[in-house]
Amino acid sequence: MASLLTSSPICSFPKQAQWKRFSNNRSSYHILNVFSPSQSEATTEISVENDIVRRSADYHPPIWDYDSLQSLGLHHVEDELYKERASKLKEEVRMMFDNVVDPLEKLELIDALQRLGLSYYFEDEIRKTLKNISNNLSSNVAWKKDNLYATSLEFRLLRKHGYEVNQDVFTSFMDKDGNIKASFTHDCKGLLNLYEASYHLVEGETMLENARELAAKLLKQCLKQNNDQYLSMLVEHALELPLHWRMLRLEARWFIDAYEKNKDKNPIILELAILDYNIVQAMHQEDLRYASGWWKDLGIGERLTFARDRLMENFLWSVGIIGAPQFERGRRIQTKVNALITYIDDVYDVYGTMDELELFTDAVERWDVNATQKLPNYMKLCFHALHSSINDMAFHTLKEQGIDVLPFLKNLWANLCKSYMLEARWYYIGYKPNLQEYIDNAWISISGPVLLGHAYLETNHVTKEGLQTFEEYHPNIIRWSSTVLRLANDLATSSYEIKRGDIPKSIQCYMHETGRSEEEAREHIKKLIDATWKNMNRDRMAAKSLSSQMFFETAMNLARVSMLVYQNDDGHGIEDGEPKERALRLFIQSIPSPK
Repeated sequence: MASLLTSSPICSFPKQAQWKRFSNNRSSYHILNVFSPSQSEATTEISVENDIVRRSADYHPPIWDYDSLQSLGLHHVEDELYKERASKLKEEVRMMFDNVVDPLEKLELIDALQRLGLSYYFEDEIRKTLKNISNNLSSNVAWKKDNLYATSLEFRLLRKHGYEVNQDVFTSFMDKDGNIKASFTHDCKGLLNLYEASYHLVEGETMLENARELAAKLLKQCLKQNNDQYLSMLVEHALELPLHWRMLRLEARWFIDAYEKNKDKNPIILELAILDYNIVQAMHQEDLRYASGWWKDLGIGERLTFARDRLMENFLWSVGIIGAPQFERGRRIQTKVNALITYIDDVYDVYGTMDELELFTDAVERWDVNATQKLPNYMKLCFHALHSSINDMAFHTLKEQGIDVLPFLKNLWANLCKSYMLEARWYYIGYKPNLQEYIDNAWISISGPVLLGHAYLETNHVTKEGLQTFEEYHPNIIRWSSTVLRLANDLATSSYEIKRGDIPKSIQCYMHETGRSEEEAREHIKKLIDATWKNMNRDRMAAKSLSSQMFFETAMNLARVSMLVYQNDDGHGIEDGEPKERALRLFIQSIPSPK
C-alpha cells in the first residue's frame, strides 16, 4: 500500500499510437461534421469519408440558469443590521477567551467556534490558547485525568493545529489486551471524541487505529441506549463521515441546526453563528452573480454542449477549497479555474480525437495562439478561453504584487493536459495500466495541482522565494490531497465512466492486476484513502510556518470537499437530488434568526 502513495513524477508518454475508429459497443457516439466551416457543430449525417466518431457522456443541461443566479442576494436589506449586531457579539466572544479559566471549557469554546464556522474571527485567540495548553500535556493534570472526553478533545484540537501529541495519552484508557477499559465503554461522549480524534492519526499509530474500530462498535450500541437527542445526532453524523474529513462550510450549516438542540449551548455563540452564516451567504451570492456573468460572457457553455456546464458545482468547490470568507477574489478565480478544467477534461475524456488532442496539448505546452490554426473551432474556443483567462490572472498578480507568475501557471496547465493526453492514448490503444501506474498519472489528471496552485497564489503574498518554496516543499501535500480527490471520484463515478468507454479507473486497475472482485477492490481503494489521510496528517504536523500551515489546510480542504461531492454519487456531473439540496442550503436558503 505504501508504494502507491510515494511521490513520483508524471509518467513518461508511450510512443504515439495510430488512431483507429472503434466499434459502437465501446460507448455512445455522435457523428459530427468538423470539416465544413459553414456547418454548425451539431449532430448530422454526412459521408463516411468526412465523418468523425465522437463519444458522448449525455450530460444534462445545467439546472441553475443565468437569470436565477443573477437574482440572488438583491434584497438583503438587513445586511448592515446583521453586521452591526455580529460585531458586538464578536467582542463578547473575545471576552470569553479572557474570562474562561478552565482549560476544558476553553477547548470546548474553540471546538464550538470551529464547527460553527466562526474560528476565522478568533485565530489569534485560538492560537494563543492552544499554545498554552500544549505546554502542559501531562495526563495527570486534574482537568483531564481519567477523562476520555477531555483527553480526546485536547488531542484532536492540538493535532488539527499541527501540534505533535503522542498517542500514548490514550494508554490509560486501554487494558492490557488493547481494548477500551470496561469503565469507559458506556461513556458515549468520550467514545465519540476518541473516534473523532483517531482520524488525526499517522501511519504506525496502531493503538489509535484499533481504538477507532472499537469506539465505532461501542458508539453503535450507544445509539440504541442514549436518550440525548443532541449527542445521538453527533454520533450518527460522525459514523457517516468523520469531522476531520468534512467540508467546513457545509459542516457549519449542519452544526448550527444541531447545536440549537444542545441543552448546554451558548446563546451568544449560536446567535453570532447564524448572523455570520447569513452574512457570508450574501457574499457568496455576490460571488455567484459575478461568476455567472463571467461564464455567460465567455460563451463556451452555450456553444460546447457536449461538456458539463456546472457553474454552481464549480463554485461549491471554490468555497470548499478557499473557505475563509475574506478571500473573495480567490473564490472567484477558483470558480473560473474549476469551470475551465471541467470543459477541458470533457474535451479529452469524451469528445476529442487523438489528432485533435495532440494538437491541443501542443498548443497549451507552447502557450501560443498561433498554434491553434490547425484546431477545429470548438477547440479554438476552449484554448482562447483558457489562454485569455490565465493571462488575465497572471497580469493581475504582476500588477498587484510585482511578480510574473505566468510561467508557473503555464507549467501547471501543461502538466494537466499532458496527463490527460496520456490517458487518451491509453484509451485509444486499449492499454490497461496497473494501479501504481494509474495513480502516478491520475493524481495530476484529476486537476489537484492546478486547483491548489491557483489557490496558493490567491491566498498568499506571492514572491519568487515563495514560489520556489511552493515547488520544492509542497509537492507531497499536493499529491496526497489530489490522490484523495482522485480515489473518491473513482469510487463514485467509475461505473458510469467505464460504461461509456473510458480507461480503467483505480478500482478496475486493481481488479485487473489482482483478480479480486469489485467489492474487494472498492475496500482496497477506501484503505488507500485512509492511508493518504495519514500522510496528510503527518505532513501537517511538520509544517511550522503560518504560511505553510495555511496552505496545508487549503490542500486538506480540497480533500474534504472531494469527500463531500463524491460521498454518495457523482455530485459534480449530476446536479439534481442531493447536490441541488446542498447548493440550496449553502447558497440560497438563509437561516432564520434565533428566537
